[in-house]
Amino acid sequence: MLSNREIVDLTELRHLLHQRPEVSGQERETAAVVADKLRQIGADRVVTDLGGHGVAAVFEAAEPGPTVMLRAELDGLPIEETGLVPHASTIPGRGHMCGHDGHSAALLGCAYAFARQRPATGRVVLMFQPAEEDGSGAAAVIADPRFADLQPDMAFSWHNMPGMPLGHARFRTGPMFCASVGLRVELRGRTAHASQPETGVSPAQSLAALIREIAALGPGGPMDPDFALVTITHARLGEPSYGIAPGRAELQATLRALMPARMEQLRSDAEALARQVARDAGLGVSVEWHDDFASSANDAEATDIIRRVLDARQVPWAEMTEPYRGSEDFGRFGQTARTAMILLGAGTEVSALHNPDYDFPDDLIPIGAGILTDAARAILG
Repeated sequence: MLSNREIVDLTELRHLLHQRPEVSGQERETAAVVADKLRQIGADRVVTDLGGHGVAAVFEAAEPGPTVMLRAELDGLPIEETGLVPHASTIPGRGHMCGHDGHSAALLGCAYAFARQRPATGRVVLMFQPAEEDGSGAAAVIADPRFADLQPDMAFSWHNMPGMPLGHARFRTGPMFCASVGLRVELRGRTAHASQPETGVSPAQSLAALIREIAALGPGGPMDPDFALVTITHARLGEPSYGIAPGRAELQATLRALMPARMEQLRSDAEALARQVARDAGLGVSVEWHDDFASSANDAEATDIIRRVLDARQVPWAEMTEPYRGSEDFGRFGQTARTAMILLGAGTEVSALHNPDYDFPDDLIPIGAGILTDAARAILG
């Protein structure tokens, strides 16, 4: 259990991070603050610049045993904060509108707990992951050669969720979050005078067909293994001029699926469709992929541990009837370890995630820290 002094300290640190948000891939100052704090608290080892600006702290037991990883995120969002809290962002166009500042503060609470009492066996790795928001951070951390020495057997994480009662938990065994990826298609033709469009090659009709047909690949529907959803997020045709028939078009869409195999099929079908539409119209085409999130599934044994911890801590919880449509970069760690992630309520009368006035509730810091600490101790003692 965290002391009152530690809770005040972590709250102040959360406010400091909130004031200085850094977006994915740019978390240098945030990482430095976290690493310095871990050294002050007394971690046995602190690894920095992991997969970019990631930070990992290790607390070793005297006896051998498994490795348990507890994970939080470092990055903020490219959103202008409009809230009036005293600790509002001081960086224009940047804000912690997803609560990663609170997640990091809570994980530092775990550091306090393990500095006071090391695990009985094995070791705990506190992972402060970079670049969660664009889906690149976990893959970069895993690809870092130093991660092999930190490889966990089991890993836990949580995310705050507005709209749920404060401190209440929601989760499920099996699929928890969808895989998703951003698709960008560029169609290239040839401009012409608007009075003589036949002298050029316009991508207008191809863009219209692509919007319609690519959306049909993912109609949504029930959250079963065949679930797939394509959301058109941006389209652009030519230049804003009345005298030019367009020669270039761009389409962006988010592809989403519950199961890995379904996502691979959706990606393949979308790319094939884009290339076929371009080929039929005599257009050049390029296809790019961005913000690639793996699907996330909760391991049965890891989820059972979470249930027991929540019951012991008297945290109200409920099983989710279906997976969450959103994506979480924590899913990538599930490819190398048994994982479980839960949602913790941020309150029912607060703004939604990614709203410009959202602010993480400080009361969740000790709750989140306690759940993760107890989950690790349930395995390691």
